[in-house]
Amino acid sequence: MYQHILVPVDGSSTSGEGLAEAIRLARLTGGRLRLVHILDELSFALGMDAYAGYTGNWLEVLRANAVTLLEKARAQAQAEGVEADVVLRDGFKAGAVHDQVVTEAIASKADLIVLGTHGRRGLSRLAMGSSAEHILRLAPVPVLLIRAPEVAAKAESERFSLPDGLVANQ
Repeated sequence: MYQHILVPVDGSSTSGEGLAEAIRLARLTGGRLRLVHILDELSFALGMDAYAGYTGNWLEVLRANAVTLLEKARAQAQAEGVEADVVLRDGFKAGAVHDQVVTEAIASKADLIVLGTHGRRGLSRLAMGSSAEHILRLAPVPVLLIRAPEVAAKAESERFSLPDGLVANQ
C-alpha cells in the first residue's frame, strides 16, 4: 500500500502541508517519496518579477532556488525517517505542470500523488485555473489533495455556522 508516493513541491505553505501529510503517510506505510519541482513559464515570469533589478541569468537562479527547495524538502523527510529522492523538471517545452506531474507519476511508478491545493472556488479558480484539478482528472493513480489550512478552517466554519438570529446552546 502506497510504497511510492509522488509529491509535487513549489515552496508554498500549501505545498508544505502536502509534504507533511505525505511524510506522515510514508512513515505509516514504510513507503518512500519522490519530490518533484517543475520549472515552467509561470515560475520564470514570477522569477523575472522577483529579480527585476538582477542582470544575471534568471533561469540559472530559478534552477538554483529549485534545487535548494528540493533539498530542504528531502532533508525534512529524512529527518522524520522517510527516504526521498528529488526530481527537477524543466517544463518550458514539456507541457503544463499538471501534464508533467502525471508524466512523472507514470515514469516513477507512483502508487499515490499527494499535493497541497489552495481550494480556490468561483472566479479565482476560473481565472487562475487549478493544477490540482487537472492532476486529479488525469492521474493514473489515486490523488490525495491537502487543502490549505485557512481554506479548510473557513469551509468548516461555514458548514457549521448557524443562520442569522440563532444562538447555539452553551
